[in-house]
Amino acid sequence: MKRTIAMAHEKGVSIGAHPSYPDRPGFGRREMGLPLDSIAESFIRQIQAMIECCESEGARLRYVKPHGALYNRAARDEKLADLLTGCVTAVDESLAILGLAESVAQAAARKRNVSFAREAFIDRGYLRDRTLVPRTERGALIEDPQHAADRAVRIARDRKIEAVDGTIIELEADSLCVHGDGDSALETVSAARNALENAGFTIVEFAK
Repeated sequence: MKRTIAMAHEKGVSIGAHPSYPDRPGFGRREMGLPLDSIAESFIRQIQAMIECCESEGARLRYVKPHGALYNRAARDEKLADLLTGCVTAVDESLAILGLAESVAQAAARKRNVSFAREAFIDRGYLRDRTLVPRTERGALIEDPQHAADRAVRIARDRKIEAVDGTIIELEADSLCVHGDGDSALETVSAARNALENAGFTIVEFAK
């Protein structure tokens, strides 16, 4: 964590925490159904650990984005979304939250007057309700870098994206996600950045 923070800080990249369920073997992508008090304890502990690492490297944490199954649950579960929003403000009221655009998580942040960055995914498939296709289902992953880049431009320019069933979804986003553990992650990021800049867009921090 410290090594990654140091590299990000040196290059002027905003740093965020990405806390998940306490599920290292499953990389946080399995729904564990934990009670809210257990989730809150783990969530806060992970954010605080990231803050401590930032401080040791002379950097500052800017935002929090729940990871994996916790992210997906918070996008639809009002009680969890409100809990996580409260946890973030309890740790540091200046932190922004990064979450799924047009979701319950966004509504929870708005209710508490917390800064919320709307996120869209260029390397994941969407259902018509603006949620992500489960990774176990066909169409969940967008593995072609150019296709992902085209989706990035469409979101930024037209505020739209196509769901797996062909439905055109209206989607306003402040941040575009590419999963770093994908086989073509670097190629996808490079293609998306080039496509966005060629389309006249400038990439800036959503949390300063």
